[in-house]
Amino acid sequence: MPSEIRLKRIQDQIKQVLTEILETKVNDPRLEGVYITDVSVDRELDYANIYVSELNSSGEVEDILAGLKIASGFLRYNLSQAVNLRVMPKLRFYWDETPERADRIEALLSVIRQEREALGEILDESEQTDAEENDAF
Repeated sequence: MPSEIRLKRIQDQIKQVLTEILETKVNDPRLEGVYITDVSVDRELDYANIYVSELNSSGEVEDILAGLKIASGFLRYNLSQAVNLRVMPKLRFYWDETPERADRIEALLSVIRQEREALGEILDESEQTDAEENDAF
């Protein structure tokens, strides 16, 4: 079993090489704009879980995962040529929803900021009105 440091290096190297392969060698139109967000390899180096997302957010998750599954043999072979491991782990692809969740959180925070600013303006106006009323007495 590899140490934690070596396991991290293997994961980083797999991520880097797979990114290059997806950008330069894969011609499947379903996989255009797909990028790797994370890679985790189990301690026995049997499986590499590859987490992917898409730049365009077209919503065709099943097509993308199917394309990656079909291309997994090609990807694994090219990966084995660049990464020096005795046995190349089997690739499993998963959709990473983190970018979509981050966008959703940003949108919600933006709405909250706008509401706070609007509420702040209303409170400022009411404070001015109260001050004017107090000056009248």
